[in-house]
Amino acid sequence: QVQLVESGGGLVQDGGSLRLSCAASGRAFSTYVMAWFRQAPGKEREFVARISRGGGIPDYTDSVKGRFTVSRDNAKNSVYLQMNSLKPEDTAVYYCAAGSGWTNISYYRLAAYAYWGQGTQVTVSS
Repeated sequence: QVQLVESGGGLVQDGGSLRLSCAASGRAFSTYVMAWFRQAPGKEREFVARISRGGGIPDYTDSVKGRFTVSRDNAKNSVYLQMNSLKPEDTAVYYCAAGSGWTNISYYRLAAYAYWGQGTQVTVSS
């Protein structure tokens, strides 16, 4: 089992940047595929980005490609989401998630991840 705690959210202006962090504790962090999801008010939680166990082969949802970068530091049991050129439509609660990766469920689906953090609010003002 792994526990996840996000941090780094806040209020930023249109075009600004934020860096989210997710600290993991528990079982070996490097064995998990890690992902970021977000949930805007009145909307379903949606996939943002994911990164493989070793840190390569990231995937992004189309709306954040070229603006967001996911990375991880297995020595620090942490995963990060660097968000640049933020837009008001990026406003949401951002969640960190961990999954074994040994599943037939597509990586962009919530069910592919067994562990979730409590979320951190990101608000982008216009």
